[in-house]
Amino acid sequence: MKKSYSKWFLTKVKKAVRDFDMIQNKDRIGIGVSGGKDSIALLFILDLFRKYSHLEFSIHAVSLDLGWGVDYTPLIEFCKNRDIPLHIEKTDIGEIVFYHRKEKNPCSLCSKMRGGALNNVVKQLDCNVVALGHHADDAIETLLLNMIFTGKLGAFQPKIFLDRSGLTLIRPLVYLHEDVIISLVKSENLPIIDNPCPASGVTKREDIKNLIDMMEEIFPSARANLLSSLSNVVYSGLWMKEDKDKS
Repeated sequence: MKKSYSKWFLTKVKKAVRDFDMIQNKDRIGIGVSGGKDSIALLFILDLFRKYSHLEFSIHAVSLDLGWGVDYTPLIEFCKNRDIPLHIEKTDIGEIVFYHRKEKNPCSLCSKMRGGALNNVVKQLDCNVVALGHHADDAIETLLLNMIFTGKLGAFQPKIFLDRSGLTLIRPLVYLHEDVIISLVKSENLPIIDNPCPASGVTKREDIKNLIDMMEEIFPSARANLLSSLSNVVYSGLWMKEDKDKS
């Protein structure tokens, strides 16, 4: 293991796993791999982590073919070289979302369908945990998206039990910022598969990314403080309405 790995990213991943009790001995983890930088970084990191951790767990890469005609050869070779089992599940999600349903805002439906399909495959592979590559900046963006567009205060959880599937969902990269992941992918020459999705780069999330960049230009600690706020909640400062039904 490279000495720089620990300070670079591995220490923060270990901290996330420890803080949220993400991984147990004998866990069988299905890792959702879309082909993008975040998920391939997650696959690389968990493969590295299992080799140097006191925890004993197995990993299985799972990729959903949405019907865009993607060439998965780079991912197949990557997994083969590292002895990581890979399952590619063919789906018609892309066709349903964009051609049958013709969604104006397709991301929500696509996300739900991909999540359901991924969980089904992970269960079929006899895994009990599903891991996703959401990172710190994803959490911050989700927080602001919820506040601005839905009027709700919150983001996703680093670890959550999914009642419907019986799986535990974990996000081991929640303490890593996107620039660290980009640096890792470039340094290790990790394989990236181009995203042919018609909605790529034109979503509200992209607008929020730009907003956070502008905020950080004015307040350099904005990004770090937004992330910290997710676990540093002052409940006395929130407007908690009384439940009149109980009175």
